[in-house]
Amino acid sequence: MNWHNDDELFEIVRNELYTAVIGDIMDKMGLLHQFLPPKLQPLHPDMFVVGRAMTVLEADTLECQNYPSNNPILQKPFGLMLEALDDLKKNEVYICTGASPSYALWGELMSTRAQILGAAGAVVNGYSRDTRGILKLNFPSFSYGNYAQDQAPRGKVIDFRIPIEMEGVKINPGDIIVGDIDGVCVVPQEVEVEVMTKAIEKARGEKMVQVKILEGMSAKDAFDQYGIM
Repeated sequence: MNWHNDDELFEIVRNELYTAVIGDIMDKMGLLHQFLPPKLQPLHPDMFVVGRAMTVLEADTLECQNYPSNNPILQKPFGLMLEALDDLKKNEVYICTGASPSYALWGELMSTRAQILGAAGAVVNGYSRDTRGILKLNFPSFSYGNYAQDQAPRGKVIDFRIPIEMEGVKINPGDIIVGDIDGVCVVPQEVEVEVMTKAIEKARGEKMVQVKILEGMSAKDAFDQYGIM
């Protein structure tokens, strides 16, 4: 192992790894469905996120004062969204799914609160808004893109820190989330040491192979010798 805690691991990931090499390792381990939908993109190409999943479940609702809900959670303006936001810990990623992609699930004030708490970023299976404000904060945020329509009268958080699923990818609280310009992948907690160890080895090997190719080695010879391409 090259690390002793999350701070050390995530620093290595930020400096040396990227989603492609992590995904390659998981493919070789038979974990073939660990990438979230390709529609999820960073608000800025340089944004990179790595952290532990703080899972959030959202549901579509219809705000109507004439028909009060029997569920006390649904009587709150955002459901449990404020509680979930305030529960973020250092190095955690707010990762939300469950709603239809017709309104924003993330914004500037949420980013501000998350950043103060030491959170690593946000990944939402839908849109984000207040884009200029989030970019000014430089808070790593991944979404379908920019759309200002608010969640308040349209959706509510109904639970958090529970297993969730995003288009066939299961995400448990504490799984490692890594996102960059090429997508967002989920590293299951139970295999994280093996995945990260092998990904670091592969990333360092790729740099060596690149040097050999720059020196004139053919792609085939490089793959035959190093098993990397």
